[in-house]
This record gives sequence, structure tokens and C-alpha cells, in this order.
Amino acid sequence: MHASLPTLPAIEDAARVVYREFQATPQYRWGLSSQRLGTDCWIKHENHTPVGAFKLRGGLTYFDALEQRGELPQHVISATRGNHGQSIGWAARAHGVPCTIVVPQGNSLEKNAAMRALGVTLVEHGEDFQESREFAMQLAVGRGAHMVPSFHADLVTGVATGWWEFMRAVPQLDVVYVPIGQGSGACAAVAAKLALGRQLRIVGVVSAHATTYADSLLAGRVVAAPVTTQLADGLACRIADADALALLLPHLERIVRVSDDEVAQAMRALYADTHNVAEGAGAAGFAAALQEQAQLRGQVVGTCMTGGNVDSATVGRILAGS
Repeated sequence: MHASLPTLPAIEDAARVVYREFQATPQYRWGLSSQRLGTDCWIKHENHTPVGAFKLRGGLTYFDALEQRGELPQHVISATRGNHGQSIGWAARAHGVPCTIVVPQGNSLEKNAAMRALGVTLVEHGEDFQESREFAMQLAVGRGAHMVPSFHADLVTGVATGWWEFMRAVPQLDVVYVPIGQGSGACAAVAAKLALGRQLRIVGVVSAHATTYADSLLAGRVVAAPVTTQLADGLACRIADADALALLLPHLERIVRVSDDEVAQAMRALYADTHNVAEGAGAAGFAAALQEQAQLRGQVVGTCMTGGNVDSATVGRILAGS
């Protein structure tokens, strides 16, 4: 795939595809979160999509693009820690295409259950996402199935509709904090900014325990890094995507690393402030804003609750402060 970002007409077309399944998600200036940061804080609620995460937008546009090209496959396979798999499962079901998803051993029980409820055939294989991805690619070749990647231009175009909604709804945004897993969300934020001609700053957020994108952006090339995060599974990427990296390099102001402890604090804060449940990756943007709050005074800050799919037992433990 040649690394390019979607234009405004492409994002607007993608929005029409997305809105066949659900309407624009809300964004609110939460008083308590603003008070906590010491400045205006707007939160985009992608936890309110039908699969509880932003990824669904990309799955819908990916499958629509396949259909438009007359290339709908007989079977699709992909790999995930959960939200991408729900997205692909939902979109595959909508197009009548059987779907197999590979997840790592010990993956979120509730994300696994949600995927199965969408009709997905779930395969548990590998110690981490990268091993699951490699196995999924082998399966796809062996079965003659279509492998849906975790990063692709058609996914980015769909995901960009969320940031396009946010930037149109809150034109006064000065800075947005964007979590980076495989890169589609961060590239989508860049695409929406450029498409709308906005001047806001985009700050990437990675787990301090999964630093491939931080290390790669510093080096200007893909640098693998070990993954040890226990909480931010949506950021648990070991090898950055080269296409995503090329798109992000010119446009991210900087990268912030957040620890699992900071993510847990942000999850507690968001629950207290908004009574929304954020998964680890979904709280990472707010965790980064909290880390940098001293330099945010007077700025209008935006962050996205990218997902709320976290196991009940984990939520209980985090909210109890243990």
C-alpha cells in the first residue's frame, strides 16, 4: 500500500457508509475533567459505537471498498487484541462473509465473547499480537482467505470520520492526544486535520511498556520493542507499521509515553468525571494530558475515549485502586 492520507471528499463519503450503521458519536466538554486538567477538556466518545470502540468505522469502509471493487471474498481472516476483531466481525457479518479472528492466548474474555456474538470463529494462538498476526497470515494463505490487515488506507479513511466529527464539532481545539496502537487512529487524526485545514497540534500517545512507535519515530525507521503492558492491550504493538510511520513522522508534534499506573489513574478519573468506562487504550489520551497538564493551561484540549471494552474484573480492580 502506498502511504497516503484520505482527502476531505473521501472522508465525507466514508461518513455516509458509517452512518448506515450508527450515527455520529458525541463529544462533550466534561466539567470535572476540565477542572482536573485545569483547562477546557473535550472528550470524544468512541466508546459509544455499537462495538464500544472506534475501530468499527474502519471495518465498515474497508468492506464497502471491497464491495465497490467487486472483490468481496469468500472468507476473511484477521488478528486482533479485540476491537479490530469486533470491527471486522461486524462488517463481515453485514456483508455475509464468514470471518475467522486470531487472538493471543489469555486475551480479554469479554472481547472474545463479543467477537463470538458477532458470528466470528475465534482462534487463540500466540503469546502476543505479533504472533497472532503471523499465524493469521499463514491461515489465510493455507485457506485461500482474504487477510484483513490491522493497518490499511481503507481502514484509515473510515476511522478518520470520527476525528472529522470531533474537529467539526469543536473547531476551537488547540491540541488533541491520540493513542497509537497499530497507527490507524493517529493517521486518521492527521487526515482529518489536513482535510479540514485545521492548525491544532496532534500528540501521539504510546504505552511506556510498548514503545515501538515512540522508538521508530525517533529513529525515522521501524524499530521493534518488547511489549509488557498489562493494561493497555489496545496499544500492545511490538512492531510499528512502516506505512503508518511514514504518514505520522511529518505531522505528530511529539510522543508521550504513559505507564500502566498512569493509565489506571486515568481510567479511575474518567469514571469519576464522566461515569463512562474506558479500557486501558481508551484512557491513554487522557493519561497523557494529565501528565502534561502544567503546559496545557489556556489550551482547549481534546482526547478520545477510543474504547470501553475492558473485562468487568479488571474494571473492578482498577476502580478499587488495586
